[in-house]
Amino acid sequence: MNPSIPKSGSVQASQAKQPAATRIKLPEDRFDSRLKRTGFNLLPPLLTFVLIFVLWEALIWLLDIKLVILPAPSGIFGELFGEFSFYLPHIWLTFYEAVLGFMLGMAAALLLGVLMSQSRLLERALLPVAVMANVTPIVAIAPLFIIWFGFGALPKVLISAICAFFPMLINSITGFRAIDDNNHEYLKSLHASRFEIFLKLRLPNSLPFILSAARTCMSMSVIGAVVGEMSGASKGLGNVIMVSSNYMQMERTFAAIFLLAIMGIGLTSLVRLAERKLLHWHSAE
Repeated sequence: MNPSIPKSGSVQASQAKQPAATRIKLPEDRFDSRLKRTGFNLLPPLLTFVLIFVLWEALIWLLDIKLVILPAPSGIFGELFGEFSFYLPHIWLTFYEAVLGFMLGMAAALLLGVLMSQSRLLERALLPVAVMANVTPIVAIAPLFIIWFGFGALPKVLISAICAFFPMLINSITGFRAIDDNNHEYLKSLHASRFEIFLKLRLPNSLPFILSAARTCMSMSVIGAVVGEMSGASKGLGNVIMVSSNYMQMERTFAAIFLLAIMGIGLTSLVRLAERKLLHWHSAE
């Protein structure tokens, strides 16, 4: 006797009776959940900033603090939105110097990290030089770079790259070496070459270390670009801060500082987003 074929209505009814955890999520459901998650992540810091600005404004009004000492948030935002066209070329230049310096410093650190992770002798020879460059105050190096490379973007990019270099170097060496010995021995038993071991084992294992360092390096690259602009430049947010503070234009000074903070948060958030996409397999994500 042939088994009876269930009608379409009974199939729909059986699907409706399935637990919610086993149902297939529609694109609309995924979008709603992603939107809720984004709102949940953004709401606390936004409320915190609003509270800080409200208390700041109230403190200025209650204590009658002079503008040359501390401007009110209302004056800062009025300056920022009223003269935003003035800030645009400075924002772009600082952004360009920071991002290019970050990429240059990251590339140099990864290249050197690969070589030093494969050779203890090379690490012992070069790591003290890297440490010396890292502990030397960047404000002492920046004027020399201005003298050597001029007042253009090049010295700022190089200073930014130096700031991003050392954290990436240390994390890359650690990541390339922090591998599972059993996996390493297994690949060696298959007669895998050093390049194949690096590609299949060391590189994937190092990604959490590298991307975690990238967040720190991105913020450091912004700091490096600003230090370079303060040492000698005609444009850039660092130059705006230096010139406006010399002329006691405190609202403009704080507006430029606020833009730098937004730039740093935005760039770091982009790195964090890339980390989430690339490390979806990692247990910490």
